[in-house]
Amino acid sequence: MTKIFVLSRRLGKAKRAHRTWARRFAPLPTLLFLALAPIPSYAQTPAPPWPQRNVKLILPLGPGSATDVTARLFAERLSERWGRAVVVENRAGPDGLVAVTTFVNAHDDHTLLFSIGGPVTINPVAHAKLDYDPDKDLVPIASASDSFLAVAVHPSLAVSSIDELIALARRAPGKLSWAATPGLPQFIFAGFARSAGVDMVQVSYRNFSPALQDLAENRIQVVSTGLLPLLPFAKDGKIKLLVVTNRERSPAAPELATAREIGHPELAADGFQGFFGWRDMPNELRDRIAADVRAVGADPALASKLAVLGQAMRTGTPAEFAAMIAEQRAKIAAIAQAIGLQKQ
Repeated sequence: MTKIFVLSRRLGKAKRAHRTWARRFAPLPTLLFLALAPIPSYAQTPAPPWPQRNVKLILPLGPGSATDVTARLFAERLSERWGRAVVVENRAGPDGLVAVTTFVNAHDDHTLLFSIGGPVTINPVAHAKLDYDPDKDLVPIASASDSFLAVAVHPSLAVSSIDELIALARRAPGKLSWAATPGLPQFIFAGFARSAGVDMVQVSYRNFSPALQDLAENRIQVVSTGLLPLLPFAKDGKIKLLVVTNRERSPAAPELATAREIGHPELAADGFQGFFGWRDMPNELRDRIAADVRAVGADPALASKLAVLGQAMRTGTPAEFAAMIAEQRAKIAAIAQAIGLQKQ
């Protein structure tokens, strides 16, 4: 009887020990499963697709301009890539102010700005007050193309280079007149004349088209403007092309040297244009759009169409576009100071 009682006590202890062990270690398989299960990473959650509706592209120039045609060429290809319509909206106005203000006030994450450099490089030094912050309201996404700019003279001057033009202007101060397209061409040539120490009379035009005819008929002697409209006059021998301001030679006039090649960096400038995003635009979306711009820009057929417009394909990253803008803004600011420009 005593043996049976002892055995019973031992069995009871064993059962209690088993229950204790079970309570303590039974969760191990569950814990092991949870430890090995994949942990969701919220930082890696993909961003929602963009665009989710049609995209609007605001331009600071009117229909039919080279910038307008370029924007529409990119819009067509981006629309195919995004599966959404990209609608171009022209908001022409002085210095691009109407278009930029419209873009900034839209506060819309499906509205982009396609613009020349003036609103971010010239306006800050030319206007005492702007209704937008060029550094915060206009986020550089990607450049699209580079418009070729050139300097031309009337053949009667008998000069074949910028150095010869400088020498002639120094021999006849105040005798030569010049005109330039408002904006970058005007600033660059004014800065060049100042740095060269030459005295030439500037002639202003409300509509620049007559300036080309005046140059051809020797009513003015020097013009700084886009290369494309100058080419027909040069072909007919009515004007003489001296230089392109861009960093690369133009396929439309490959014999024409660049300003840097002839040792006149003060005349160097790129007529870039590209895409801008809104204030606080997510970096990931900015980079995604820039990559799409580069992808469509890789199409040789698009590059050929831009060449007809007097442009060269020039796409890149947001950082490259921002650096391009900063370089030109610094140059414009230096010119404005040199020529004593007063903000309006």
